[in-house]
Amino acid sequence: MTIFDITVQQIVNGLILGSFYTLVALGYSMVYGIIKLLNFAHGDIYMVGAFVGFAILSVLSGIFGDEWTGILASMVLTMIAVGFLGVLIQRIAYRPMLSAPRLSILITAVGVSLVLFNFVMAATYGEYTAFNTGLDDDGITMGHIHITYTQVVMVSATALLMVGLHLFISRTIYGKAMRAISIDMDACRLMGIDVNKIIALTFFVGSALAAAAGVMAGVYYGSIHFFMGFVIGLKAFTAAVIGGIGSIPGAMLGGLVLGLLEAFGTQIPWIGSEWKDVFAFGLLILLLIFKPTGILGRTEIERM
Repeated sequence: MTIFDITVQQIVNGLILGSFYTLVALGYSMVYGIIKLLNFAHGDIYMVGAFVGFAILSVLSGIFGDEWTGILASMVLTMIAVGFLGVLIQRIAYRPMLSAPRLSILITAVGVSLVLFNFVMAATYGEYTAFNTGLDDDGITMGHIHITYTQVVMVSATALLMVGLHLFISRTIYGKAMRAISIDMDACRLMGIDVNKIIALTFFVGSALAAAAGVMAGVYYGSIHFFMGFVIGLKAFTAAVIGGIGSIPGAMLGGLVLGLLEAFGTQIPWIGSEWKDVFAFGLLILLLIFKPTGILGRTEIERM
């Protein structure tokens, strides 16, 4: 393969990987921007979304089939179901802790992560689950470059979700309320905004996006397991920090940058794919040293 072939192929691979990171990182940034919570249970929401998507697809495959019609239908239903799971978690675990010290709510998030993690582990006996679909490797071939239709659809779906989120945040009254609460929650209460309702909506949207990423990961890799949310949770958090934690465009940019960096990092001579985590967290350390607020982040007076 020529350098051009390798470059194009790794751009595609990086965009796919960056898509997963971006969708999960958006949930991190949205929740942090609203209530200043590092929701470490978010990676496990992604994992639960993969299993819920698998269960729904297993039911819908008899009606819509197990190709794109069934997959997209199951992904939409999974986003709704897991979105409400995120709202339930927020209502039970996080809302009573909003006035508590930040460390307390952070520990609560770790506890929620462990509950989800161990529940799925017990339900699946710790085994891998095959995410079978009727998709194949058909796609566009140009010399040594092969781009599957699955990759095209996933990148396109991620782009649509990001555009939809941007329009929701910037154009709707609920999006404006989210931005207002991120600036001054107490003033928003005095203005008559139902803060708890907006916070719940934020968790719904963030959880739905993570669930979409979980379904797409299951379709792309062909298997799911209870541990899949741990690493991507750390990577998505890294992406959110790289882009600027609390910034929606920053989370999008950070996810794509991290995905492309990992894809191209594996092509460095004498370095294999096992080094991709070194690139990810090495970039995080360098960024925190030279630009602690991230690429698009802004300096805030309040600190954790």
